[in-house]
Amino acid sequence: MGLQDYLDKIKSMIDSLKAMSTDLGLANTGDEYKIISELFTYKFLNDKLVYDFENREDKDEDFEEFVYFVDANTAKMKEEHLIDKLYQKQNEPNFHIIFDKALVEISEMNKDIYSIETSSGVRKPLFEPLSVYLRDEDKELELAKRAINILADDKYKFKGIYDGGFDYFSSVFEYLIKDYNKDSGKYAEYFTPLFAGNIMADILYDDKPVESVTVYDPSAGSGTLALAMANKIGVNNCTIYTQDISQKSTQFLRINLILNKLAHSLHNVVEGNTLTNPQHLDGDKLKTFDFIVSNPPFNTDFSSMVEILKTDKYNRFFAGIPNIPKKDLNSMAIYQCFLQHIIKSLSKRGKSAIVVPTGFVSDSKNISKKIKKCIVDNNWLKGVIHMPSNIFANTGTSVSVIFIDKTKEDDEVILMDASSLGTKIKFDEGQRTLLSENEKNKIISYFKLKKEEVEFSKVVRNQAIKENNYSIQAGQYLDVKEKELDYDIDEKLNELKEELLEIINQNKILDNELKLIFEEEF
Repeated sequence: MGLQDYLDKIKSMIDSLKAMSTDLGLANTGDEYKIISELFTYKFLNDKLVYDFENREDKDEDFEEFVYFVDANTAKMKEEHLIDKLYQKQNEPNFHIIFDKALVEISEMNKDIYSIETSSGVRKPLFEPLSVYLRDEDKELELAKRAINILADDKYKFKGIYDGGFDYFSSVFEYLIKDYNKDSGKYAEYFTPLFAGNIMADILYDDKPVESVTVYDPSAGSGTLALAMANKIGVNNCTIYTQDISQKSTQFLRINLILNKLAHSLHNVVEGNTLTNPQHLDGDKLKTFDFIVSNPPFNTDFSSMVEILKTDKYNRFFAGIPNIPKKDLNSMAIYQCFLQHIIKSLSKRGKSAIVVPTGFVSDSKNISKKIKKCIVDNNWLKGVIHMPSNIFANTGTSVSVIFIDKTKEDDEVILMDASSLGTKIKFDEGQRTLLSENEKNKIISYFKLKKEEVEFSKVVRNQAIKENNYSIQAGQYLDVKEKELDYDIDEKLNELKEELLEIINQNKILDNELKLIFEEEF
């Protein structure tokens, strides 16, 4: 069976779980995503453990002994916790209690690796009892029985998928969360499309093998950017660090790390406010990182936190803190604070790719200008890409990606306008722009090779940017294609000459006629 066949079956299983949720009256509730994501994760970890055990080198090794020695990418379970064992107990009157007990015990066995931390120091377990998500006790048994029947169905076996690559598991993950990733009241956090993450990772990584490097995202969401970077580097060659204020995003990030063999980084995942309470520290200073990728919130109400930010003990906000809007608090340009946090969190050899609203690249006022002045004057600006509109499914905001490189030696900056690329498709109730492989490769190769093309890319020097009031908008520097004439210039001149002579002759005729009329009258 090929990976696509497995993918279709996994998607079918997810659909079955969501249908179950709907039947039980849980659709569109705040806990629906928790039930679906928890059952999916349990199924994945169960099948992986069984698969690893069946393919163990020492066939004489019993299950308990094998489990004791599994690595971080395989969860520990007792035999009684396995889906097939629970399936056999589903007719017991207290089966929902048995199921909940198994989930709690699995969490306890794996707490050192699979739990994630909040900024207050609380460790969130891998699983919660399913019963905590239900408001109706009469449905607890029904939920447990229906869930175990779906998970135990032979047609939904995960067996054979574990060697799938990042792109494969990313498609699984995106399908898992697609209904909780729409601006529909269910899940409105940003989701960065995979192709954007891959472009950023391909450009940041110079293809030279590295070991023991760090990757950080201070507004990680579901982790697309950090995982794209890690998979480009090699999951065994890096450690991921993240922080995000959203409980939902952090839960999905955990699943994403597990899927992509990055469970060893789970203890670096923090749920909490990066701006007011950054958690990744070296003593009393900010921890610095080799690679930082981020798609921070652009315009969000942080008005209640401004006074805290003004007294930041890490001295991050060198360019200032955005003003509180008088009317729409949700238009506060909080991304400017994230940009400053990222700059302060880069190591001496650090590189970064950050998604910003395109308005930032041309803004020559106040905070925006000070930030750009910092990265240009220090010769850290590697380049800027103006991306196509609607690359995010839930926003039409025009975005650009800024690349920072503290190892940069020359004073050249590549500016690119890729806004005309891509094909627009219908996506839910809006539009989404997708790039072809050729278009993605063009962006990456032109950027890395500093290749110029009329109306697409241009290499400029730091001095030119300074003279242009620190504007880094590609359109202000690009060469413009000369308009080609669709006619022969000499022929056109002759035509115009003949037309002019004809006008002159007509004027002479009119003059003579007017002269005759005048003479007859007088």
